[in-house]
Amino acid sequence: MGQSEEDCFPTQLIDGKGEFNVEGLDTFVKKTKLSDSGLSYAVVAIMGPQSSGKSTLLNHLFNTSFKEMDAFAGRSQTTKGIWMAKCVGIEPFTLVMDLEGTDGRERGEDDTTFEKQSALFALAVADIVLINMWCHDIGREQAANKPLLKTVFQVMLRLFSPRKTTLLFVIRDKTKTPMDRLEPVLREDIQKIWDSVRKPEAHKNTPLSEFFNVEVVGLSSYEDKEKVFKQEVAELRQRFFHSISPGGLAGDRRGVVPASGFSFSSQEIWKVIKENRDLDLPAHKVMVATVRCEEIANEKLHHLATDESWLELQKAVEGGLAPGFGRKLSSILEKYFSEYDAEAIYFDEGVRKEKRLLLKSKALDFVYTAYATMLGHLRSNALESFKVRLEQYLNQGKGFANAVRDSQQSCLLVFDKGCEDAAVKQATWNASKVREKLCRDIDSHAASARTAKLSELTANYEKRLTQALSAPVESLLEAGGKETWPSIRTLLKRETEAAVTDFLDVVTGFELDHATTDAMVQNLKDYSRSLVEKKAREEAAKILIRMKDRFSTVFSHDKDSMPRVWTGKEDIRAITKDARAEALSLLSVMAAIRFDESPDKIESTLFSSFMDGTVSDTSSHNRSMGTSTDPLASSSWEKVPPKDVLLTPVQCKSLWRQFKSETEYTVTQAISAQEAHKRNNNWLPPAWAIVLMIVLGFNELMMLLRNPLYLLGLFVAFLLSKALWVQLDVPREFQHGALAGVLSVTSKFLPTVMNLLRKLAEEAQGKTTQGVPEYSASQSYRHQSPSHSVSNTVAESVSSNISSLADDDAEYSSPAPVQRRNTSNVRETEITEM
Repeated sequence: MGQSEEDCFPTQLIDGKGEFNVEGLDTFVKKTKLSDSGLSYAVVAIMGPQSSGKSTLLNHLFNTSFKEMDAFAGRSQTTKGIWMAKCVGIEPFTLVMDLEGTDGRERGEDDTTFEKQSALFALAVADIVLINMWCHDIGREQAANKPLLKTVFQVMLRLFSPRKTTLLFVIRDKTKTPMDRLEPVLREDIQKIWDSVRKPEAHKNTPLSEFFNVEVVGLSSYEDKEKVFKQEVAELRQRFFHSISPGGLAGDRRGVVPASGFSFSSQEIWKVIKENRDLDLPAHKVMVATVRCEEIANEKLHHLATDESWLELQKAVEGGLAPGFGRKLSSILEKYFSEYDAEAIYFDEGVRKEKRLLLKSKALDFVYTAYATMLGHLRSNALESFKVRLEQYLNQGKGFANAVRDSQQSCLLVFDKGCEDAAVKQATWNASKVREKLCRDIDSHAASARTAKLSELTANYEKRLTQALSAPVESLLEAGGKETWPSIRTLLKRETEAAVTDFLDVVTGFELDHATTDAMVQNLKDYSRSLVEKKAREEAAKILIRMKDRFSTVFSHDKDSMPRVWTGKEDIRAITKDARAEALSLLSVMAAIRFDESPDKIESTLFSSFMDGTVSDTSSHNRSMGTSTDPLASSSWEKVPPKDVLLTPVQCKSLWRQFKSETEYTVTQAISAQEAHKRNNNWLPPAWAIVLMIVLGFNELMMLLRNPLYLLGLFVAFLLSKALWVQLDVPREFQHGALAGVLSVTSKFLPTVMNLLRKLAEEAQGKTTQGVPEYSASQSYRHQSPSHSVSNTVAESVSSNISSLADDDAEYSSPAPVQRRNTSNVRETEITEM
């Protein structure tokens, strides 16, 4: 009746030497799919004397294919070690173990070690233990089942907290004695054996029913009554259906190991038994649960790491935002947590929960990187969105503070929604730190944008002030009058107040604190003052040029701004004094910056020193007295702060001397031009002389009128005189003075007459004289070097005398023009450096 091996998969679990077949057990578990049974499986073991028909009974009862004894070959050991197989056609999954027979001659009388080890293993693993015994052994003292029962009870007490095992005594080859008579005797024998076994103190008074459920069934002889035997076996087989259900053969079993942990549990139990250590089943159960739950958890982690959905989600997150991230990841995690729960549900609850928490922690740690990446994308996108929105709001003209608030509020709202979408329901992750980081980034960008906008705003208003002040201030300083600094102050105040008013209107949108606003306004005011100060210092560096220009303008032009013509009627001394006064007024304006209206003595000091002759007089007096009371011998002005000084008194003194040196030539030229003009207009005799000549020469005049030849001679003489006048260029020669003119004309007179006569002769003869050297007035003038040097000396002497007349302030006389120009260059360099 045995089934094929493909149905029941008979496997030797432990060989005759006590070696556990781990590989065979794993193969059996995979082929029979035992791991899928959870707690819905039962383990049945059979033990009994050798050659008592255990394998035959199992094969008929469970449709297995264990090897059976050949009756014609004699009684011998058929099953060695422990074999196992799957019961065919019984629900739930039932696993049966065929143990090696006891009291076999092959192992000897004294070798009971394996017998006890296998019995202990069967009791630790099986839910139902079939004890195969002969009917004629009931009630006998020396029956074969007595040592077996004693062994069973002894090893059971080593389990500390025994599981409730069903002992099903199968009475083989029952006789005509009714079972209701045999069963009490058997139970009595069992109780006696239980009472006789030495027990630990903890179980000294523990009844047999605490450890075992005892059931008795009788079977007819297989050899004599095979048909009846098979019928009785079929009836017994029905009792194994749903054996673990309440009321079944193993309905009250305890400490069941889940099917997925059966392999490991069996290995560890046999290991403990082989090492002859006490088997603590509760601790063993926890140990099995720990190992198996860890294995299940690690398996789920491995599956999670290679899950295609997870890999796709992870790749999507690395590339950017992944919509539905939290929902998808929660679904993936829930899948593996549920699988763990399903596979570990039958293990110890404490261990199962502990390992589930560990699995959850590891799984969440594994996926946290993706979650953090997702939050990073959300933060980056929110920050970029903030920047774009802020720029849009500012371009629309919204106030900066309102733009920042509105942009931040909308961006944080989007970020919060994104965090909700990314939330994983199995985790308690908090995105608050990322949100705080986003807020810090937003604040940082807002601060930098505020700084940039304020800098740009400040730069615009500074540019506005530059345009409003630079050119007007420069023009006012060039004009250099009494109203220069009052006009500059008025201009500065007007433009600064206008700029500050407009600036405050614009900066209101930034909602700055009063201190910051006041500081920015003050900086704007300081900028406008510094701009004026810069322009003033630039103009001060060019003061000498400005003074000379001012002097030239006043000296060379009249009140109607027309160029002066020196006719001899002008008062050059007064004009020079006025021109110098104007230049000195410009110098006093540029000597210091005057932002306030407090009076100073700069102008009075300069005029008293330079225009009233104080400097030269006091200097000469001081040289004689050995003391110094010069008001300009100082590096600061009275009542003027040092920071406002543009030109120190010492610099002003030096500039004035250089100015006078460089303008003295202009005055000298004007005086010379005036003298020349006078001479040019006065070459005729006075009117009284002319009248006297007419009266005294009346007779000669009348004679000329009576004789026309005299008139013709006079006319010819006039023509010759006119020709000589033109050739000698008499007016030009007399521009440098009468003496110089006379000497020059005298030196050129003879060559000019000779040249004129020669030309007349050539024209009269009608031919051109060849090879005759021509002597021009200029050539003859160059040949007359002694006379020319004399005229130069006379002219220089006249110029020197005129210069001394023009200097009405009793100052020192100027040196030669070349020397003055050198001095001018040196002093101008000094002024520039100062």
